[in-house]
Amino acid sequence: ALPRLVTRTTTAALAALSLILGFAVASLTGNRPLGGLVLVIGGAACAWSWWRLSSAWRALACVAVAAVAFIVSHPLGQVITSWGSVLLVAAITAVATYAITPPRSQPPG
Repeated sequence: ALPRLVTRTTTAALAALSLILGFAVASLTGNRPLGGLVLVIGGAACAWSWWRLSSAWRALACVAVAAVAFIVSHPLGQVITSWGSVLLVAAITAVATYAITPPRSQPPG
């Protein structure tokens, strides 16, 4: 059970880190497409892991959560600063995706 827990935890952390690193790369380089590429690569790795860990439907739900978080971070940044927004939606994404992806049931034995 421990390896599945680590995968679930690691993937939730990677989802949050993808949002943070994507924003950091875009901010530091001034190259938004490069930041987007970081976000897409991290998101693809997460989607694959969520699918393997749980199911296709749960993976799609997690991708939707991350996409909504990305979208919401933009107007929220006008209210609580850009970095504050990114850190908040990253934390929410990590918690939500962790909750959405319980490990598949193991067959007895």
